[in-house]
Amino acid sequence: MSTPKDDLPDTHMDALYHEVPINTGGETIHAKRAPGLFRTLKWYGASIWLILFLGPYLRWDGEQAVMFDIPGRQFHIFDITILPQDVWMLALVLLFFALLLAAVTSIAGRVFCGYFCFQTAWTDVFTWLEEKLEGSPLQRRKLDQAPWTSKKIRIKVIKHAIWILIGLLTGISFTLWFGDAPTMWKEYLTLQAPLFAWVTVGTFTFFTYVFAGFMREQVCFWLCPYARLQGIMYDCETILPTYDESRGEPRGKLKKNVDENNKKLGDCIECKQCVAVCPTGIDIRDGQQEGCITCGLCIDACDVIMDKIKRPRGLIRYASLDEMEGRPQPTIFKRPRVLMYLGIILFSIAGIIYGLNTLGALELKVLHERQPLFVLQSDGSIQNKYVLKILNKTDAVMQVNVSATGHPELKLVGAEEPLSLPNGRVSPHTVYVRIPNAKLAQDTLPVYFHVQDITTPEHAVEYKSMFFSPKK
Repeated sequence: MSTPKDDLPDTHMDALYHEVPINTGGETIHAKRAPGLFRTLKWYGASIWLILFLGPYLRWDGEQAVMFDIPGRQFHIFDITILPQDVWMLALVLLFFALLLAAVTSIAGRVFCGYFCFQTAWTDVFTWLEEKLEGSPLQRRKLDQAPWTSKKIRIKVIKHAIWILIGLLTGISFTLWFGDAPTMWKEYLTLQAPLFAWVTVGTFTFFTYVFAGFMREQVCFWLCPYARLQGIMYDCETILPTYDESRGEPRGKLKKNVDENNKKLGDCIECKQCVAVCPTGIDIRDGQQEGCITCGLCIDACDVIMDKIKRPRGLIRYASLDEMEGRPQPTIFKRPRVLMYLGIILFSIAGIIYGLNTLGALELKVLHERQPLFVLQSDGSIQNKYVLKILNKTDAVMQVNVSATGHPELKLVGAEEPLSLPNGRVSPHTVYVRIPNAKLAQDTLPVYFHVQDITTPEHAVEYKSMFFSPKK
């Protein structure tokens, strides 16, 4: 029988309801920067954003390699042009990344937050500059508390100017994805950019400056919806930065081999380096907390100390709750939830690959006139009317030949001359198919329409429709 809550001893109640305090912004966290494996991985992850922001400067066949042309309703990615008709592929791409994020979180916690999130990356860059200008965490705290002098004003002005410049470059780099980069830079430098572009740049500059420069970990605590969702993605098999309490407790200073009661101490020597390097200011020794972004910097710091005191690494390490409690851990591919995520991810990848392989320069849709289905001509032939909707996916006007097959006596009317297709648009063309009634053995038969680019014959498309005649 369970014990009522009111009857539990006070110590049990404290254990159940103890809450780890969270910094709500009243104190600026100045995290120490320590070298190590996870610090290196963190820089590699952040550098992905640098690569992305250099994307608009890549050229391909004399044009911008990647450009999202919103007014023209076209996405250009090297040789691939994606139009609104291919938006289903965008849905698969978003599904892929959403499920990839969920799968990774289920396996290894908030590694996206710790290594790839733009908020984390920009905050890391801002604090790195802050350290270069203001010194170590202790020196920065002293500078914040010191009275305003000419030296302090000079340092603060330089720091904030660089922060604002980074925010400005972030905003400009973002807008370059949506237009020709050299042209847009010229418009910015000559103050001729459109108002919407300036508003976008100003918005990015402001929020980059405020979020990375001032709010920092508070964005993760209070503003980021993903941080709120990740807690429900964890389970007992998720590996997270974890303090090995059985090995580390009881804690004590290195000079003491035993505590006051002559009990042997654990490996934790209360150096608090794990707290000093944490970008959100938590103490991992208090257990899993909302503020942990699983960046692993506490592991780097603890391993350095373990090396110095000649004790094994891993007092803080990536581990699951099952591992800490001695339960066997299934392999990744034996976890049903992970398998479900991987299945949907593979489906998304297959759909994206199929879409890319079936993307052509032309797309054709044929609409058959329904009223009437057919017309009897004076020469005894049966005529059907069709509207060809041809989409030119390239960025140049295309000249195409239109033909039709399906019957040896078939005659196509209305497409005797090549058709001109405007770039990036659907153009309708009305054509007629005539077949002598005497040569028709059935009242319906398939008709195949073919559209082929004159200058580039490999750009071709086919569509199957039906031809209707009087009942036989």
